[in-house]
This record gives sequence, C-alpha cells and structure tokens, in this order.
Amino acid sequence: MDSTSDWQPVLLLPVITAVGVVLLYGAGSVLRPVREPLVAVMPFSGGLAPAEHPVSRFHVRWYPVTLVFLAFDMEMLFMYPWTRVVKEIGVSAVVEMFLFLGILTAAVVYAWREGAFRWT
Repeated sequence: MDSTSDWQPVLLLPVITAVGVVLLYGAGSVLRPVREPLVAVMPFSGGLAPAEHPVSRFHVRWYPVTLVFLAFDMEMLFMYPWTRVVKEIGVSAVVEMFLFLGILTAAVVYAWREGAFRWT
C-alpha cells in the first residue's frame, strides 16, 4: 500500500470537521429566532425594573463565602478518588483523608473566627 493512502483518512478528518462546523453555524444563523436586544428586554419573572446595572461589582462580603465554597468543592473533588482506592491502600489513606479534613476544618474555624460568615 502507498504511504499517502494511509494518511488520507487522517487528512480527511479536519476537512470533514471544518465543513460540519460551517454547516452548523450556517444552519444556526438561518434558523435562530430574531429577538430584541438584551438591553430592551425586562426581567422575565422578576416583575420589577433592575435596581442596578447588570455588570455592577459584587459586595466584598461574597468573596470569603466563595472561597469557602471552593474549598469544600475541592474537598469533594479529592474525596471521590480517595473512596475508589481506600480499600487497597488501607489505614494510611484514612489517616491522610482525616488530616486533609482537619486542615479544611481549621480553615473554616479560622474564617468563622475572623467573621467571614457575618453579613452585617
């Protein structure tokens, strides 16, 4: 077999992908509904006019809450693989997880003591 015939499917794939993308964007632009600009559209279920600009800044009190949420989100991210291997690894895996949870608990206690969860 010729070496160029081996590469034909590999070279054909980007061409097929590009044609598909162009066709999908074209179909989307033809079939999409025509809507008013977002500035003219009022809130759907709120019923009241917006009190502030939609791109306004958040109050600084949200940032500590966000960081605590991310810390616990990362905890769940690390706990799933741990549950898959804890049986094979044994006691050391349990000790490491409790050490990890202890560090997170200390961080929450510190944030609580510093007033990160107070709203006033």
